[in-house]
Amino acid sequence: MKILLLCNKSPFPAFEGGPMAMNSIVTGLLNAGHKVKIMAVNSAKFNVTMEDIPEDYRQQTGIELIDVDLRVKPMKAFANLFSSKSYHVERFISKDFNNRLIEVLKKDSYDVVQLETLFMTPYVETIRTYSKAVIVLRAHNVEHLIWERIAKSTRFFLKRAYIKHLARTLKNYELNAISQVDGIAAITRKDAAFFRKYCATTTIDIPYGVYPEEFVPNYSIEGKPTFYHIGSMNWMPNEEGIRWFISDCLDAVVAKVPDFVFHLAGRHMPEWLKNLKNKHIDVIGEVPDAKEFVANHDVAIVPLLSGSGIRIKIIESMALGKTVITTLVGAEGILYDEDTNIIIAENKAKMAEAIRRIDENPAEAEKIGRAARKLVEEIYDNRKITERLLLFYEQIKPSSKITFV
Repeated sequence: MKILLLCNKSPFPAFEGGPMAMNSIVTGLLNAGHKVKIMAVNSAKFNVTMEDIPEDYRQQTGIELIDVDLRVKPMKAFANLFSSKSYHVERFISKDFNNRLIEVLKKDSYDVVQLETLFMTPYVETIRTYSKAVIVLRAHNVEHLIWERIAKSTRFFLKRAYIKHLARTLKNYELNAISQVDGIAAITRKDAAFFRKYCATTTIDIPYGVYPEEFVPNYSIEGKPTFYHIGSMNWMPNEEGIRWFISDCLDAVVAKVPDFVFHLAGRHMPEWLKNLKNKHIDVIGEVPDAKEFVANHDVAIVPLLSGSGIRIKIIESMALGKTVITTLVGAEGILYDEDTNIIIAENKAKMAEAIRRIDENPAEAEKIGRAARKLVEEIYDNRKITERLLLFYEQIKPSSKITFV
């Protein structure tokens, strides 16, 4: 089978959630013996050069990076207030990308064109014109829900009003776009249920997968557990969640665990965090090896208040046998069993109590970490996930559809 992936950013290097989710699909398809071609948007915010990508990956995927200016332009952003178009999506419409896509589709035929995220759906019309491939939307999130949640938590009324406008126009676009593709591969069951509610497009849930053997768990905790968070801080829900934890939860946590220290790793740390002077917060920033960082700590705290889709860093922490303390939003999309393979802490009181409990009972953290690893092996093995995706491709191929008369 030949699959063309259109990506809103390069799947490689896989340093953050989106690229990691895309790269898991790429490696799964390649390992299953299929041919993959990648066309990816290259922007100033997530800029990649060919030298960043290993030669064998380039050869296997024929990856192409097309420069697209995704910078927010104040005048266009303001003018969008008087438009029904989604400013989020409009920024991804590129003449250069479209022209190169036409050349690629004219040169080769594909069985599947997979759109990685909603932001690649503006190219559906071009694909229909130049290809007979089935079109699959790989929905990493229900995009407008992220912005609706952010709007609700935004205090400054003018900013809140603008974010509400962005969320409304994005919702209108998203609900129309999901009816224009042949299949939707949502990343969680909850997201899949949402899409089924609003359109008749054949939909499946295909979560993020890992190769468990690449994650060597260390269940033992020496002395007191250490608490950490890792994630790219230019993703708004991550920064929002960390801000909430520090401003709303930290005092309650320290009251119960006086020697508590929260180790923060990840790219694009904001200035307010870099400049924070608090003995309970250790701002590390970008680390050379995320797996090594997680392996050297014990308990992940993921205090998400908004977002959609699956939390890749949670899956990877679980794969490494770590206890994860998170909110209901953070755990969305994970087939968890509360207090067996994950801990849910929905507010500051529950967050403080969960941290106290684990701090005083390292053996419980080891037990939960083992159960978390077992969950990953059973549900989130990338080989099993790729098999389901390939069956889905076959299901939505025109030849497999039955016409009733």
